[in-house]
Amino acid sequence: MTGEGRPLDDIGSFPAGCGVYLMKDEKDAVLYVGKAKNLRARLRSYQGGGDGRPQIRFLLERIRSVDTIVTDTEKEALLLENTLIKKHRPRFNMRLRDDKTYVSLRLDPREEFPFLQVVRRVAKDGARYFGPFHSSGAVKETLKRIYRLFPLRHYPMTRCARRSRPCLYYQIGQCSAPCHGKISSDDYRLLVEGATAFLSGRIGEATALLREQMKKAASEMRFEEAAALRDQIQALETTTERQKVAGEKGLDVDVVGLHLEGGEVEIAVLFVRGGQLISRRDFSIEWRLEREELLGAFLQQYYDSGVPIPDRVLLSSSVEGIAAVEEWLSEKKGRRVRVLAPRRGEQMEMVRLAERNAAEAFRRRGSSREAREQVLAEIRNFFGLQRLPLRMECFDISNLQGGGAVGSMAVFVCGEADKAEYRHYRIRTVAGADDFASLAEVLKRRLERGLRQENLPDFILVDGGKGQLSAVTEVLATLSLEGCVEVAGIAKDRILADPRSALIARKGERFFRPGASEPLLLPEGSAALFLLEKLRNEAHRFAVTHHRKLRGRAALASSLEEIPGIGPKRRQALLRHFGSVGGIRRSSLDDLLTSGILPPAAAKAVFNFYRENRK
Repeated sequence: MTGEGRPLDDIGSFPAGCGVYLMKDEKDAVLYVGKAKNLRARLRSYQGGGDGRPQIRFLLERIRSVDTIVTDTEKEALLLENTLIKKHRPRFNMRLRDDKTYVSLRLDPREEFPFLQVVRRVAKDGARYFGPFHSSGAVKETLKRIYRLFPLRHYPMTRCARRSRPCLYYQIGQCSAPCHGKISSDDYRLLVEGATAFLSGRIGEATALLREQMKKAASEMRFEEAAALRDQIQALETTTERQKVAGEKGLDVDVVGLHLEGGEVEIAVLFVRGGQLISRRDFSIEWRLEREELLGAFLQQYYDSGVPIPDRVLLSSSVEGIAAVEEWLSEKKGRRVRVLAPRRGEQMEMVRLAERNAAEAFRRRGSSREAREQVLAEIRNFFGLQRLPLRMECFDISNLQGGGAVGSMAVFVCGEADKAEYRHYRIRTVAGADDFASLAEVLKRRLERGLRQENLPDFILVDGGKGQLSAVTEVLATLSLEGCVEVAGIAKDRILADPRSALIARKGERFFRPGASEPLLLPEGSAALFLLEKLRNEAHRFAVTHHRKLRGRAALASSLEEIPGIGPKRRQALLRHFGSVGGIRRSSLDDLLTSGILPPAAAKAVFNFYRENRK
């Protein structure tokens, strides 16, 4: 059941059941989406005005109506809230800012000789996933240990089989070279079991497998190998003892700790796997509303982002509708997940450890935040801005090899890259390589969206000189935004040779401002210069990377059209079966024949085409 928009102060007209509410402004734009076990009671908590935080007042001043949707169960409310947040992207809902890059290890046990792959997304594809690891460096260190203990292959079999001899990893004892028949399938399976046990935290099993290998090597008089295995077992047991924390054996547990101070929130998630603390992630939360909604909103957004779901989640306090959260997580995982707020014992100690980690992360951020604010103040003073450039955006236009133009926007918030806000722009109205017109189109689209969503930048940096700056100022004038949004241009260094001297004079990065006849120079090595250069380089990197990706896709897709006997229907069938042109290119002749898509002659034509192009 849906309730039409009503004023927030008309409390008696709102339903008392569970459901979802949408707070809207005068333009009918959604400001906030929330769920509640009792909609009327939740909305009354806002209407009372007891919370004096500026964020709450800011929201309440803009609310013109509230829509409600009543649901039969709390789980339905949770799912609907999630859908509506994704659809409307309300400015007052939680946005996670993660300080780490999430990576996992993937192993497909269905392969004859499985191997470990580093991946950034977890898919329901029948493979096993281990992690998460807080960085690529952490996962590389883990792989180094695994390869020393259990020498699995490093690369796909098709790549290894093309070599005339085993790779260097085999020579140093970190690969068993199944691609060249150096190990049987049964013996390799033992290595896989050991690596799986190690990554799952079942160190006892992994150690037992190593002991068996050590005894076998000793009985066959391979004493040097047996001694190396003994040392590996001792190192493994020592490290395990250091890493051991409380936790039930065999269970994956995520421990969530909060630290709230001065209206700011830091969350630390500890990952305990098989009783071992393997990693941690820290989040700085932009949270403006009721604190009792915080944990539930975090769990919903975090576990809907593709991360592995554990067997158990430990929280510092209970959340509203915890049964619905458990049911939702259990459905996503495929088996039961418990969400608990322990009050005593080892699990409570784990939660306190997570809270201490959150507090420490908050202090670290506080120190770096003060330093960033000093840099932003330096930028404000240098350009004569009216306010701190808390949100800075840089735009870049990329025309690679005369191809279609691509615009990019990099965003720094409070001096830090906010990659979730980065955007690409396909140029729609400009024919040919016209940087000025392309930049004007991109800026106009961005600023019009900002006006609609009340989300304008404080400061715009464009990659270029007076020409690019003029294009931007014209757009600002058209939209009546002069003085509301500050702008500057940045041009790369010039190297000037003095004909009367053997010396070469190097000018620094030049900055251009509207109305200034001469470029401005920041002192070389200053923190403000470093930050602005970093912002410019991010925009350029983002544009070039995207453009290359588009060109690569087009080149791969067009390559199928060059193969005789492969028409549109067969191309579509091959792409559906193998997933991509890359998958087709890597497939063997047997894979193509057994796909059931191609007759033998066409399969050979596809295989030979890509084999020739690989040479």
